[in-house]
Amino acid sequence: MTRLITVTGATGALGGRVARLVAAHAADHGAVVRLVVRDPARAPQLPGTEVVANPGGYTDGAGLTAALTGTHTLFLVSAAEAADRTEQHLSAVRAAVAAGVEKIVYTSFLGSEEGATFTLTRTHAATEAALGDTGLRTTVLRNSMYADFVPFFATPTDDGGAVIAAPAGDGAASFVSRDDIAEVAAAVLLRDHPSTDGRVLDVTGPEALTMTEAAAVLAEVTGRPVRYEPQTVEEAWATRRPSGAPDWEVEGWVTSYTAIAAGEMAVVSDVVRAFTGHPATSVREHLQRHPEDWAALSRR
Repeated sequence: MTRLITVTGATGALGGRVARLVAAHAADHGAVVRLVVRDPARAPQLPGTEVVANPGGYTDGAGLTAALTGTHTLFLVSAAEAADRTEQHLSAVRAAVAAGVEKIVYTSFLGSEEGATFTLTRTHAATEAALGDTGLRTTVLRNSMYADFVPFFATPTDDGGAVIAAPAGDGAASFVSRDDIAEVAAAVLLRDHPSTDGRVLDVTGPEALTMTEAAAVLAEVTGRPVRYEPQTVEEAWATRRPSGAPDWEVEGWVTSYTAIAAGEMAVVSDVVRAFTGHPATSVREHLQRHPEDWAALSRR
């Protein structure tokens, strides 16, 4: 019997990567692929892949249930950061159960616990708990911070360089390439092996870098001076509040760094090698392969 793999978030950076990999190899694994997206016009054009519109997203439980009907394995991409993201995720989990989905592969975040320092990961902790309560086969991918975030951290300076100003102390983070995350996810989705059921997999880069080391890598790749400047929590709030972002979002930005300072993002695993057969990609390698990730920095 042909197995239906449904991918959500296929118009996004991670979901799109996963959709392409799964679609390219689905036939070899006795599977077909469906993409559930808000806007079909933005969905990647992949031969043999069905595209189903769900304009209401995760909050439209009935619409999502209909879109997921017939799905065996669901790739559930975490929603964009929002004040109601937990509610969105719980709605999506309920829809998957109602649709009769048999297995869910969920994108979580490294160190997702109820009391995690990084406040935005608490949504993932709640979602993981909800998945556990379903009784379905589940695999949780706890992805580390993306490697392409490193250029985003940097702000241009008057001397033509850039500075990463943050309250990360001397802590380190195991930045991971989205390419590697997508390969791991595709392997789990395509193989459908019982050995991944009930597992929580930390998907990380090959090393944990301090902000000073990350700045040095960014300087090497971009050819412009980049330095790390430690901030206090109060300074971090003061420099980010003028963005106009709501407090919950600013708190998320600030606590992502304090979680690094606390050592909560320094875990390094061998998951990428185990599932893909190749070593995890370093920050340097990722940025060299993806100059578009730091192009905006070079234009500032």
